[in-house]
Amino acid sequence: MKIINRLLLSCCLVSLINCGGGGSDSATAQSSSATPSSVSSSSSSVAPPSSSSAASSSSTAAVEELYPSYNTNPLPADSTGMSSNAVDIASKISLGWNIGNTLEAIGGETAWGNPMVTNELIQLVKSNGFEAVRIPVSWDQYANQETAEINSAWLDRVKDVVQLCVDNDIYVIVNIHWDGGWLENNVTPNKQAANVAKQKAFWEQIATHLREFDERVMFAGANEPNVDTAEQMDVLLAYHQTFVDAVRATGGRNAYRVLIVQGPATDIEKTHELWSDMPDDTVADRLMAEVHFYTPYNFTLMREDESWGNQFYYWGEGFHSLTDTEHNPTWGEEPFVTELFELMQQQFIAQGIPVILGEFAAMRRDNLTGEALELHLASRAHYLKYVTQEALDKGLIPFYWDSGALNNLGSGIFNRQDNTVFDQQALDGLLQGAGKQ
Repeated sequence: MKIINRLLLSCCLVSLINCGGGGSDSATAQSSSATPSSVSSSSSSVAPPSSSSAASSSSTAAVEELYPSYNTNPLPADSTGMSSNAVDIASKISLGWNIGNTLEAIGGETAWGNPMVTNELIQLVKSNGFEAVRIPVSWDQYANQETAEINSAWLDRVKDVVQLCVDNDIYVIVNIHWDGGWLENNVTPNKQAANVAKQKAFWEQIATHLREFDERVMFAGANEPNVDTAEQMDVLLAYHQTFVDAVRATGGRNAYRVLIVQGPATDIEKTHELWSDMPDDTVADRLMAEVHFYTPYNFTLMREDESWGNQFYYWGEGFHSLTDTEHNPTWGEEPFVTELFELMQQQFIAQGIPVILGEFAAMRRDNLTGEALELHLASRAHYLKYVTQEALDKGLIPFYWDSGALNNLGSGIFNRQDNTVFDQQALDGLLQGAGKQ
Protein backbone atom coordinates (compact mmCIF):
# COMPACT_ATOMS: atom_id res chain seq x y z
CA MET A 1 0.00 0.00 0.00
CA LYS A 2 1.57 3.22 -1.10
CA ILE A 3 1.86 6.26 1.14
CA ILE A 4 -0.90 8.81 0.72
CA ASN A 5 -2.03 12.00 2.38
CA ARG A 6 1.38 13.51 3.00
CA LEU A 7 1.54 17.23 3.62
CA LEU A 8 4.51 19.02 2.14
CA LEU A 9 5.03 22.65 1.22
CA SER A 10 5.67 23.29 -2.46
CA CYS A 11 6.21 27.00 -2.25
CA CYS A 12 7.87 28.15 0.98
CA LEU A 13 8.16 31.49 2.68
CA VAL A 14 10.83 34.07 1.98
CA SER A 15 10.91 34.66 5.72
CA LEU A 16 11.23 30.97 6.48
CA ILE A 17 12.18 28.32 3.98
CA ASN A 18 12.31 29.20 0.30
CA CYS A 19 12.51 25.58 -0.71
CA GLY A 20 11.23 26.21 -4.20
CA GLY A 21 8.92 29.17 -4.44
CA GLY A 22 9.57 32.79 -5.08
CA GLY A 23 8.86 34.04 -1.62
CA SER A 24 5.12 33.47 -1.53
CA ASP A 25 3.47 34.36 1.77
CA SER A 26 1.04 31.47 1.51
CA ALA A 27 1.61 27.90 2.60
CA THR A 28 0.18 25.39 0.14
CA ALA A 29 0.01 21.77 1.17
CA GLN A 30 -0.07 18.99 -1.37
CA SER A 31 -2.88 17.20 0.40
CA SER A 32 -5.97 18.21 2.34
CA SER A 33 -5.60 15.36 4.80
CA ALA A 34 -3.22 15.44 7.73
CA THR A 35 -3.00 11.73 8.47
CA PRO A 36 -0.76 9.54 6.32
CA SER A 37 -1.19 5.84 5.83
CA SER A 38 1.50 3.25 6.42
CA VAL A 39 4.59 2.93 4.27
CA SER A 40 4.74 0.07 1.83
CA SER A 41 7.13 -2.67 2.81
CA SER A 42 7.77 -3.63 -0.79
CA SER A 43 11.23 -2.89 -2.09
CA SER A 44 11.64 -0.74 -5.17
CA SER A 45 14.87 0.25 -6.81
CA VAL A 46 16.06 2.68 -9.43
CA ALA A 47 18.14 1.28 -12.22
CA PRO A 48 21.69 2.71 -12.14
CA PRO A 49 22.80 4.66 -15.20
CA SER A 50 24.49 2.86 -18.03
CA SER A 51 27.98 3.78 -19.16
CA SER A 52 28.22 4.62 -22.85
CA SER A 53 30.43 6.65 -25.13
CA ALA A 54 27.63 8.91 -26.27
CA ALA A 55 24.86 9.31 -23.73
CA SER A 56 21.80 11.00 -25.12
CA SER A 57 18.04 10.62 -25.20
CA SER A 58 15.63 10.66 -28.10
CA SER A 59 13.61 13.31 -26.29
CA THR A 60 16.46 15.81 -26.49
CA ALA A 61 18.21 14.85 -29.72
CA ALA A 62 15.53 16.14 -32.03
CA VAL A 63 14.88 19.40 -30.20
CA GLU A 64 15.32 22.44 -32.37
CA GLU A 65 18.08 24.71 -31.11
CA LEU A 66 16.26 27.72 -29.73
CA TYR A 67 19.44 29.36 -28.44
CA PRO A 68 23.06 29.56 -29.56
CA SER A 69 25.41 26.86 -28.38
CA TYR A 70 27.45 28.02 -25.40
CA ASN A 71 29.74 25.02 -25.42
CA THR A 72 32.21 26.96 -27.54
CA ASN A 73 35.49 25.59 -26.15
CA PRO A 74 35.03 21.99 -24.95
CA LEU A 75 38.16 20.50 -23.42
CA PRO A 76 39.52 16.97 -23.38
CA ALA A 77 38.41 15.01 -20.35
CA ASP A 78 40.65 15.74 -17.34
CA SER A 79 40.53 13.50 -14.27
CA THR A 80 42.98 15.60 -12.25
CA GLY A 81 41.53 16.14 -8.80
CA MET A 82 38.47 14.09 -9.70
CA SER A 83 39.34 10.63 -8.40
CA SER A 84 36.37 10.24 -6.02
CA ASN A 85 33.11 8.81 -7.31
CA ALA A 86 29.66 9.65 -5.91
CA VAL A 87 29.81 7.07 -3.11
CA ASP A 88 33.29 8.26 -2.11
CA ILE A 89 32.17 11.87 -1.84
CA ALA A 90 29.00 10.95 0.04
CA SER A 91 31.14 9.17 2.63
CA LYS A 92 33.02 12.42 3.30
CA ILE A 93 29.92 14.50 4.17
CA SER A 94 27.91 14.05 7.34
CA LEU A 95 26.28 17.48 7.59
CA GLY A 96 25.54 20.13 4.97
CA TRP A 97 24.13 23.67 5.11
CA ASN A 98 22.11 25.77 2.66
CA ILE A 99 22.83 29.44 1.96
CA GLY A 100 19.08 29.97 1.77
CA ASN A 101 17.23 33.06 0.53
CA THR A 102 20.38 34.58 -0.93
CA LEU A 103 21.82 33.80 -4.37
CA GLU A 104 18.43 32.52 -5.49
CA ALA A 105 16.60 35.64 -4.28
CA ILE A 106 14.52 37.28 -6.97
CA GLY A 107 15.71 40.88 -7.22
CA GLY A 108 19.32 40.24 -6.24
CA GLU A 109 21.49 38.59 -3.61
CA THR A 110 20.30 40.83 -0.74
CA ALA A 111 16.66 41.22 -1.87
CA TRP A 112 15.27 38.80 0.74
CA GLY A 113 16.95 40.32 3.78
CA ASN A 114 20.32 38.59 3.89
CA PRO A 115 23.70 40.27 3.35
CA MET A 116 26.07 39.22 0.61
CA VAL A 117 27.96 36.00 1.29
CA THR A 118 31.39 36.63 2.80
CA ASN A 119 34.39 34.54 3.73
CA GLU A 120 33.58 35.18 7.40
CA LEU A 121 30.21 33.49 6.97
CA ILE A 122 31.71 30.45 5.26
CA GLN A 123 34.36 30.19 7.97
CA LEU A 124 31.58 30.33 10.61
CA VAL A 125 29.75 27.50 8.88
CA LYS A 126 32.91 25.42 8.60
CA SER A 127 33.94 26.00 12.21
CA ASN A 128 30.55 24.81 13.43
CA GLY A 129 30.77 21.35 11.92
CA PHE A 130 29.41 21.57 8.38
CA GLU A 131 31.48 19.87 5.68
CA ALA A 132 29.36 20.94 2.71
CA VAL A 133 27.38 23.93 1.47
CA ARG A 134 24.48 23.88 -0.96
CA ILE A 135 24.20 27.11 -2.94
CA PRO A 136 20.70 27.69 -4.34
CA VAL A 137 21.08 29.95 -7.38
CA SER A 138 18.76 31.88 -9.66
CA TRP A 139 19.95 32.25 -13.26
CA ASP A 140 16.98 33.20 -15.45
CA GLN A 141 16.60 36.70 -14.02
CA TYR A 142 20.21 37.37 -15.08
CA ALA A 143 19.79 35.94 -18.57
CA ASN A 144 18.91 37.52 -21.89
CA GLN A 145 15.45 36.14 -22.63
CA GLU A 146 16.07 36.04 -26.37
CA THR A 147 19.42 34.26 -26.31
CA ALA A 148 19.54 32.65 -22.82
CA GLU A 149 22.96 34.21 -22.30
CA ILE A 150 23.70 34.62 -18.57
CA ASN A 151 25.20 37.91 -17.43
CA SER A 152 28.94 37.43 -17.03
CA ALA A 153 29.05 39.44 -13.81
CA TRP A 154 26.56 37.05 -12.23
CA LEU A 155 28.51 34.01 -13.38
CA ASP A 156 31.58 35.59 -11.76
CA ARG A 157 29.71 36.30 -8.52
CA VAL A 158 28.55 32.70 -8.19
CA LYS A 159 32.09 31.55 -8.94
CA ASP A 160 33.41 33.83 -6.19
CA VAL A 161 31.06 32.24 -3.62
CA VAL A 162 32.03 28.74 -4.77
CA GLN A 163 35.68 29.74 -4.42
CA LEU A 164 35.10 30.88 -0.83
CA CYS A 165 33.78 27.41 -0.01
CA VAL A 166 36.57 25.57 -1.79
CA ASP A 167 39.19 27.78 -0.13
CA ASN A 168 37.75 26.62 3.21
CA ASP A 169 37.88 22.96 2.04
CA ILE A 170 34.10 22.65 1.91
CA TYR A 171 32.18 20.53 -0.58
CA VAL A 172 29.76 22.55 -2.70
CA ILE A 173 26.50 21.93 -4.54
CA VAL A 174 25.49 24.53 -7.15
CA ASN A 175 21.99 24.24 -8.55
CA ILE A 176 19.32 25.91 -10.62
CA HIS A 177 16.82 26.75 -7.90
CA TRP A 178 13.20 27.88 -8.26
CA ASP A 179 14.46 30.62 -10.59
CA GLY A 180 11.05 32.11 -11.33
CA GLY A 181 9.59 28.67 -11.94
CA TRP A 182 10.55 28.40 -15.60
CA LEU A 183 11.50 24.74 -15.16
CA GLU A 184 9.97 23.78 -11.82
CA ASN A 185 6.44 24.85 -12.69
CA ASN A 186 6.58 23.57 -16.27
CA VAL A 187 7.47 19.90 -16.21
CA THR A 188 4.91 19.25 -18.94
CA PRO A 189 4.99 17.92 -22.51
CA ASN A 190 3.98 21.26 -24.03
CA LYS A 191 6.91 23.02 -22.32
CA GLN A 192 9.46 20.26 -22.81
CA ALA A 193 11.11 21.48 -26.01
CA ALA A 194 11.57 25.06 -24.80
CA ASN A 195 12.82 24.00 -21.38
CA VAL A 196 15.22 21.40 -22.75
CA ALA A 197 16.75 24.14 -24.88
CA LYS A 198 17.07 26.54 -21.95
CA GLN A 199 18.38 23.82 -19.61
CA LYS A 200 21.07 23.01 -22.17
CA ALA A 201 22.01 26.66 -22.72
CA PHE A 202 22.21 27.48 -19.02
CA TRP A 203 24.24 24.43 -18.04
CA GLU A 204 26.69 24.88 -20.90
CA GLN A 205 27.47 28.30 -19.46
CA ILE A 206 27.42 27.35 -15.76
CA ALA A 207 29.50 24.24 -16.29
CA THR A 208 32.04 25.99 -18.47
CA HIS A 209 32.44 28.85 -15.99
CA LEU A 210 32.95 26.49 -13.05
CA ARG A 211 34.88 23.82 -14.94
CA GLU A 212 38.24 24.40 -13.24
CA PHE A 213 37.05 23.41 -9.76
CA ASP A 214 37.96 19.95 -8.50
CA GLU A 215 35.67 17.20 -7.21
CA ARG A 216 34.59 19.25 -4.18
CA VAL A 217 32.18 21.10 -6.47
CA MET A 218 29.04 19.28 -7.60
CA PHE A 219 26.18 20.43 -9.82
CA ALA A 220 22.44 19.85 -9.30
CA GLY A 221 20.18 20.15 -12.32
CA ALA A 222 17.04 21.48 -10.63
CA ASN A 223 15.47 22.08 -7.22
CA GLU A 224 11.88 20.95 -6.62
CA PRO A 225 10.37 20.09 -10.02
CA ASN A 226 6.60 19.92 -9.77
CA VAL A 227 5.75 16.40 -10.93
CA ASP A 228 2.65 14.36 -10.07
CA THR A 229 2.23 11.85 -12.91
CA ALA A 230 4.19 9.32 -14.91
CA GLU A 231 3.85 11.56 -17.98
CA GLN A 232 5.43 14.46 -16.12
CA MET A 233 8.13 12.14 -14.82
CA ASP A 234 9.10 11.34 -18.40
CA VAL A 235 9.49 15.06 -19.05
CA LEU A 236 11.57 15.49 -15.89
CA LEU A 237 13.89 12.69 -17.00
CA ALA A 238 14.38 14.56 -20.28
CA TYR A 239 15.37 17.66 -18.30
CA HIS A 240 17.78 15.58 -16.23
CA GLN A 241 19.30 13.95 -19.31
CA THR A 242 19.80 17.34 -20.90
CA PHE A 243 21.57 18.55 -17.75
CA VAL A 244 23.92 15.56 -17.64
CA ASP A 245 24.70 15.70 -21.35
CA ALA A 246 25.32 19.46 -21.33
CA VAL A 247 27.74 19.31 -18.40
CA ARG A 248 29.66 16.31 -19.73
CA ALA A 249 30.00 17.88 -23.19
CA THR A 250 31.99 20.82 -21.80
CA GLY A 251 34.79 18.40 -20.94
CA GLY A 252 37.74 19.03 -18.66
CA ARG A 253 36.95 18.09 -15.07
CA ASN A 254 33.24 18.21 -15.88
CA ALA A 255 33.68 14.90 -17.65
CA TYR A 256 34.08 13.32 -14.19
CA ARG A 257 32.17 15.71 -11.92
CA VAL A 258 29.49 14.28 -9.62
CA LEU A 259 26.05 15.44 -10.74
CA ILE A 260 22.81 15.42 -8.74
CA VAL A 261 19.31 14.86 -10.13
CA GLN A 262 16.06 15.50 -8.27
CA GLY A 263 13.07 13.29 -7.58
CA PRO A 264 9.56 14.45 -8.51
CA ALA A 265 8.84 17.44 -6.26
CA THR A 266 11.86 16.11 -4.30
CA ASP A 267 9.16 14.28 -2.39
CA ILE A 268 10.12 10.89 -1.00
CA GLU A 269 6.75 9.24 -1.63
CA LYS A 270 6.45 10.51 -5.18
CA THR A 271 10.05 9.57 -5.86
CA HIS A 272 9.40 6.06 -4.60
CA GLU A 273 6.28 5.77 -6.76
CA LEU A 274 7.28 7.47 -10.02
CA TRP A 275 11.07 7.29 -10.49
CA SER A 276 12.52 4.16 -12.10
CA ASP A 277 15.63 5.20 -14.07
CA MET A 278 18.65 7.42 -13.61
CA PRO A 279 19.93 9.38 -16.61
CA ASP A 280 22.45 7.76 -18.94
CA ASP A 281 25.98 8.94 -18.34
CA THR A 282 29.33 8.71 -20.07
CA VAL A 283 31.12 7.86 -16.83
CA ALA A 284 30.12 5.30 -14.22
CA ASP A 285 29.15 6.03 -10.61
CA ARG A 286 29.12 9.83 -10.78
CA LEU A 287 25.42 10.53 -10.17
CA MET A 288 23.44 11.19 -6.98
CA ALA A 289 19.71 11.55 -6.35
CA GLU A 290 18.10 14.31 -4.28
CA VAL A 291 14.99 14.58 -2.13
CA HIS A 292 13.86 17.17 0.44
CA PHE A 293 12.13 16.75 3.78
CA TYR A 294 9.58 19.00 5.52
CA THR A 295 7.53 16.33 7.26
CA PRO A 296 5.23 16.67 9.08
CA TYR A 297 4.16 19.89 7.39
CA ASN A 298 2.04 20.87 10.39
CA PHE A 299 5.22 21.08 12.50
CA THR A 300 7.80 22.30 10.03
CA LEU A 301 6.01 24.94 7.97
CA MET A 302 2.34 25.42 8.85
CA ARG A 303 1.58 28.93 10.08
CA GLU A 304 -2.14 28.85 10.93
CA ASP A 305 -4.62 26.30 12.21
CA GLU A 306 -6.97 25.15 9.47
CA SER A 307 -10.35 23.42 9.34
CA TRP A 308 -8.63 20.21 8.25
CA GLY A 309 -6.02 20.27 11.01
CA ASN A 310 -3.97 22.29 13.48
CA GLN A 311 -0.37 23.32 13.58
CA PHE A 312 1.96 21.07 15.57
CA TYR A 313 3.95 23.15 18.05
CA TYR A 314 5.58 20.06 19.50
CA TRP A 315 7.09 16.87 18.05
CA GLY A 316 8.48 13.59 19.20
CA GLU A 317 8.32 11.08 22.00
CA GLY A 318 8.57 12.82 25.34
CA PHE A 319 7.88 16.26 23.88
CA HIS A 320 4.07 16.43 23.84
CA SER A 321 2.31 19.17 25.78
CA LEU A 322 0.08 18.25 28.72
CA THR A 323 -1.77 21.55 28.51
CA ASP A 324 -1.78 22.61 24.85
CA THR A 325 -2.93 19.21 23.59
CA GLU A 326 -4.64 20.58 20.47
CA HIS A 327 -1.20 21.41 19.05
CA ASN A 328 0.38 18.03 19.74
CA PRO A 329 1.29 15.97 16.66
CA THR A 330 -1.16 13.41 15.31
CA TRP A 331 1.13 11.96 12.63
CA GLY A 332 4.62 12.13 11.18
CA GLU A 333 6.74 11.36 14.22
CA GLU A 334 9.85 9.20 14.64
CA PRO A 335 8.66 5.89 13.13
CA PHE A 336 7.27 7.62 10.04
CA VAL A 337 10.52 9.49 9.44
CA THR A 338 12.45 6.24 9.65
CA GLU A 339 10.08 4.46 7.25
CA LEU A 340 10.39 7.21 4.64
CA PHE A 341 14.18 7.22 4.78
CA GLU A 342 14.18 3.44 4.47
CA LEU A 343 12.37 3.81 1.14
CA MET A 344 15.26 5.86 -0.21
CA GLN A 345 17.74 3.40 1.23
CA GLN A 346 16.09 0.54 -0.65
CA GLN A 347 15.48 2.44 -3.86
CA PHE A 348 18.81 4.20 -4.31
CA ILE A 349 21.47 3.68 -1.67
CA ALA A 350 21.33 -0.12 -1.82
CA GLN A 351 21.87 0.22 -5.57
CA GLY A 352 25.03 2.28 -5.08
CA ILE A 353 23.36 5.64 -5.75
CA PRO A 354 23.89 8.20 -2.93
CA VAL A 355 20.96 10.38 -1.89
CA ILE A 356 21.27 14.02 -0.90
CA LEU A 357 18.64 15.21 1.57
CA GLY A 358 19.00 18.62 0.01
CA GLU A 359 16.74 20.54 2.39
CA PHE A 360 15.18 19.98 5.79
CA ALA A 361 14.22 22.34 8.61
CA ALA A 362 11.45 23.30 11.01
CA MET A 363 10.29 26.82 11.73
CA ARG A 364 11.17 28.43 15.04
CA ARG A 365 7.87 29.56 16.57
CA ASP A 366 8.96 32.60 18.56
CA ASN A 367 5.32 33.73 18.66
CA LEU A 368 4.91 31.26 21.54
CA THR A 369 5.79 32.25 25.10
CA GLY A 370 6.70 30.71 28.43
CA GLU A 371 6.58 26.94 28.85
CA ALA A 372 5.00 26.49 25.43
CA LEU A 373 7.96 28.15 23.73
CA GLU A 374 10.43 26.22 25.86
CA LEU A 375 8.82 22.89 25.01
CA HIS A 376 8.54 23.81 21.33
CA LEU A 377 12.21 24.72 21.05
CA ALA A 378 13.26 21.52 22.84
CA SER A 379 11.09 19.41 20.55
CA ARG A 380 12.42 21.27 17.50
CA ALA A 381 16.00 20.50 18.53
CA HIS A 382 14.95 16.87 19.00
CA TYR A 383 13.40 16.87 15.51
CA LEU A 384 16.58 18.20 13.91
CA LYS A 385 18.67 15.68 15.81
CA TYR A 386 16.44 12.76 14.88
CA VAL A 387 16.11 13.65 11.18
CA THR A 388 19.88 14.13 10.89
CA GLN A 389 20.64 10.92 12.76
CA GLU A 390 18.14 8.78 10.86
CA ALA A 391 19.15 10.22 7.49
CA LEU A 392 22.77 9.32 8.09
CA ASP A 393 21.85 5.93 9.49
CA LYS A 394 19.92 5.10 6.31
CA GLY A 395 22.61 6.57 4.06
CA LEU A 396 21.10 9.97 3.15
CA ILE A 397 23.30 13.08 3.39
CA PRO A 398 21.43 15.85 5.29
CA PHE A 399 21.62 19.54 4.30
CA TYR A 400 19.91 21.95 6.70
CA TRP A 401 17.91 24.79 5.14
CA ASP A 402 18.97 28.08 6.75
CA SER A 403 16.72 30.98 5.78
CA GLY A 404 19.19 33.42 7.27
CA ALA A 405 17.15 36.51 7.93
CA LEU A 406 16.44 36.94 11.62
CA ASN A 407 12.67 37.17 11.69
CA ASN A 408 9.73 35.42 13.27
CA LEU A 409 8.98 31.87 12.09
CA GLY A 410 12.42 31.49 10.54
CA SER A 411 14.94 28.67 10.32
CA GLY A 412 18.18 30.63 10.62
CA ILE A 413 20.84 29.24 12.95
CA PHE A 414 23.48 31.83 12.07
CA ASN A 415 23.25 35.61 12.36
CA ARG A 416 24.69 36.65 9.03
CA GLN A 417 24.81 40.31 10.02
CA ASP A 418 27.59 39.79 12.54
CA ASN A 419 28.58 36.16 11.73
CA THR A 420 27.69 34.63 15.07
CA VAL A 421 25.58 31.66 16.13
CA PHE A 422 21.97 32.76 16.58
CA ASP A 423 20.27 29.47 17.53
CA GLN A 424 22.68 27.29 19.52
CA GLN A 425 19.94 24.88 20.59
CA ALA A 426 19.03 24.02 17.00
CA LEU A 427 22.70 23.83 16.01
CA ASP A 428 23.36 21.44 18.88
CA GLY A 429 20.52 19.23 17.68
CA LEU A 430 22.08 19.02 14.21
CA LEU A 431 25.54 18.34 15.57
CA GLN A 432 24.31 15.68 17.97
CA GLY A 433 22.40 13.99 15.17
CA ALA A 434 25.56 13.95 13.07
CA GLY A 435 27.61 12.52 15.94
CA LYS A 436 29.67 15.67 16.33
CA GLN A 437 28.73 16.30 19.96
